[in-house]
Amino acid sequence: MAADDDQKIAQEWATPTHDQIVEITRGHVAGMEASDADPVWVIAGMHHVMLRTVGRKSGNIHKVALPTWNDADGVRVIVASFAGHERNPSWFVNLADADANPEVLCRVQGAMFWSTPEVLTGDPRDSTWARLVADRPWYNDYQNKTARPIPLVRLPESRSASDLAS
Repeated sequence: MAADDDQKIAQEWATPTHDQIVEITRGHVAGMEASDADPVWVIAGMHHVMLRTVGRKSGNIHKVALPTWNDADGVRVIVASFAGHERNPSWFVNLADADANPEVLCRVQGAMFWSTPEVLTGDPRDSTWARLVADRPWYNDYQNKTARPIPLVRLPESRSASDLAS
């Protein structure tokens, strides 16, 4: 999806509980691993990415399904909202540890790539947030539920996933 495509989405669903988010994600990841069909990858009008991180303490591989939004440069952005939970989601805590995750493997519908994630801060985060919530206003509701600033992460494509062994 190009940056100039309409990304406005009206929330037509109830926000799941935190426990439900974990269960929904588990099922979504399984579906993404099994199919490249639109009903798996485009949910509620939002394209998704399957992000693979490494546990910063355990070293275990973790996978999570997340909706994406494209910034002004057409780079995918993911939101560590956890529906406004008081804590950042585990995938973000692992991703933010650059020693454990200097790069993350991203799978999108029909493709895979490596990304060196960029956690946005300061003015870049604020301006990206303003554009994001103009398209997806429920993220403001999530922000109002928590004292933590909800992190935004850009996922620029840094190299091909054909380099899986390295």
